[in-house]
Amino acid sequence: MHPSAALDRISPSPTLAITSRVLELKKAGVDVIGLGAGEPDFDTPDFVKDAAIQAIRDGKTKYTNVDGTAELKDAIVAKFARDNALTYTPQQVSVNVGGKHTLFNALVATLDAGDEVIVPAPYWVSYPDVVQFAGATPVIVAAGAAQGYKLTPDMLEGAITPRTKWVILNSPSNPTGAAYSVAELKALGDVLARHPHVWVFADDMYEHIVYDGFRFATIAEVCPELYERTLTVNGCSKAYAMTGWRIGFAAGAPWLIKAMAKLQSQSTSNPCSIAQAAAAAALNGDQSFLKERAAAFQVRRDLVVGMLNAADGITCPTPEGAFYVYPDVAGVIGKTTPKGVTIATDSDFVGYLLDDARVAAVQGVAFGVSPAMRISYATSEAQLTEACRRIQEACAALR
Repeated sequence: MHPSAALDRISPSPTLAITSRVLELKKAGVDVIGLGAGEPDFDTPDFVKDAAIQAIRDGKTKYTNVDGTAELKDAIVAKFARDNALTYTPQQVSVNVGGKHTLFNALVATLDAGDEVIVPAPYWVSYPDVVQFAGATPVIVAAGAAQGYKLTPDMLEGAITPRTKWVILNSPSNPTGAAYSVAELKALGDVLARHPHVWVFADDMYEHIVYDGFRFATIAEVCPELYERTLTVNGCSKAYAMTGWRIGFAAGAPWLIKAMAKLQSQSTSNPCSIAQAAAAAALNGDQSFLKERAAAFQVRRDLVVGMLNAADGITCPTPEGAFYVYPDVAGVIGKTTPKGVTIATDSDFVGYLLDDARVAAVQGVAFGVSPAMRISYATSEAQLTEACRRIQEACAALR
């Protein structure tokens, strides 16, 4: 017995590996500050928790429809109409065990050997691995700081081939926080209009975490001509601080939703019934706290960007959304640590930060663009201030 060939096509998540390492160090009593996890430090709102408790008391503890309860699908339909001016029916909605499960279902249900998926880099670590698991080929298109970490129309046009099945658009982005404006989405849509065989996986998971008056938009909203071949993806994890509840969802063509449900029927079956009740409450309830939390994240963003730009060898762009920064660390490459170790890669640098400064970040190579690192600022201002102070000291100690 040995692992399957399909398993050989993927790697363990590097972001989850960092999170596990931080937990191990903390358990051992090490004073480490973890900035690797993509998880809000805010609590799930009380009205959402109350809905879950009530669902338990009401006996909503049985199997549900494989891809979501009618109650939650109705809430998702209402959410897309309210927030995105998109009209869907419940038959066009899929509820999954988190956004990663949505990605897995959509790609595995549609990809064959020889197919290609355009993945702009920096990318969320799961995109290329799930493409490869499905037997297809990720076509990585690097969009660096010069492009604002965003895919341009020319780059998209150059990557499309007759074998292209999907292009993945993540806005605001994990790991960079970069977000596409309405005009930028329209320009990409003009390219895709010329290639009707290409579908769009629109990952909008950080929709409600945007700054400086940025207007969030999703591509099916901006480009109605792409509505029929766009899977609009979202969830409750980030905006509603429900990472552990594991509820992701998507809306798209009925045949695709049925295909995803077929796959889900033989894998997880339905998402947790209690979590679905909580998600319906989250989507239907008072949304005012979303802007309050985004404002708190903006304060943290500004703190981190300012302090990182004051560190020797680091250049940190200001993101439009999400709760990550993706600083360029080219200025530290080739330098030597106080222990005489040469920093040759961004992996070396984040290793140095963890071992010597006790700050955990994620190396840029994991996201497809180096030398850089991802830092999550979804933690307290006090922790962020101390972490950035440690990073400044660690950079100053390099020679």
